[in-house]
Amino acid sequence: MFDFIWTFASHMTQEISQLKELLAFPKEISIVTHRNPDGDAIGSSLGLAGFLRKLGHNVRVVFPSDYPLNYGFLDGIQTSVVFDLDQNGAREAIDKSQVIFCLDFNGLDRIDKLGENVQFSKAKKVLIDHHLEPEPFTDIEFSETESSSTCELVFKVIDQMGYRSKIDPHIGECLFTGMITDTGSFRYGTRPYTYEVAAALKELGVDDYKLADKIFNSQKEKHLRLLGHCLANRMEIMKDYGVGIMWLTRKDYADFDIQRGDTEGIVNYMLMMEDIRVAAFVLEQPTIIKISLRSKGDISVQEIAQKYFNGGGHKNAAGGGVYASLGDIIDKVKKVMPQYLSKLADKT
Repeated sequence: MFDFIWTFASHMTQEISQLKELLAFPKEISIVTHRNPDGDAIGSSLGLAGFLRKLGHNVRVVFPSDYPLNYGFLDGIQTSVVFDLDQNGAREAIDKSQVIFCLDFNGLDRIDKLGENVQFSKAKKVLIDHHLEPEPFTDIEFSETESSSTCELVFKVIDQMGYRSKIDPHIGECLFTGMITDTGSFRYGTRPYTYEVAAALKELGVDDYKLADKIFNSQKEKHLRLLGHCLANRMEIMKDYGVGIMWLTRKDYADFDIQRGDTEGIVNYMLMMEDIRVAAFVLEQPTIIKISLRSKGDISVQEIAQKYFNGGGHKNAAGGGVYASLGDIIDKVKKVMPQYLSKLADKT
């Protein structure tokens, strides 16, 4: 086994003790993550659930909305509750909980209608998350923005409690899922500790090759046709500023039968171009315009998302949602990006 050098602050050590005491006896526990769950949200929730069940707890994983089908192989996902498909079951799981874990989100608005149930629940609430500026709605908080993923932080919390031996290959596979998806297969957002955790999970029996193959090589024909359509017909480059913009209309959603998760990762293709520093993907959904932002280096799309698009996220990966027309948001992106990048150049 690997020996790790820990950098937890003293207050986090105290929270580790509080969490260990909270979990000392079997309890009814719910795990909630954000709407439109991605690999990190799903992997951290299922990995933590598997661990908690080994301690004797009764655990339900609750997703506000359905998960992408390419994660359907992960252990425990079939017994999860999806609020959009079973509202009564999801609310019942929250309401009967003695402990609620909130994973991979930093504010109750990220779980939509479940936010009220969580907010007014008398259960102890535990946050494990790596996003900036978490809201103070939990009793115990593990917030570490330098963590590559919430999955990495879940591993760290489990290990700090002295329970690493409880992590089996199924739990490890879940945690590895969030690490490879949130880092773009370890291309960004990593730190030395990220690779230490990855090495430990491999040593525990995780087959990272087969895992990546299941996640990334399970696309249907329509996904490749959609990608081709985006690159050929829905991409515009602002060469003077190193900005790529891509968009999808409501008609595109109908023509390609786009379902939840089908557009994941498409925005990253624009960053494959040498001179592109920022990529924006604008999606015209039925009631709202969603935007995904990605960047290279020191350009903070989190600031852009927060200031202009009612969103947030990480320095190099963020998003938001605005009630407006598709054309208005594309025009806003074209106006905001040059202004922001010019100010950034002035500072440097």
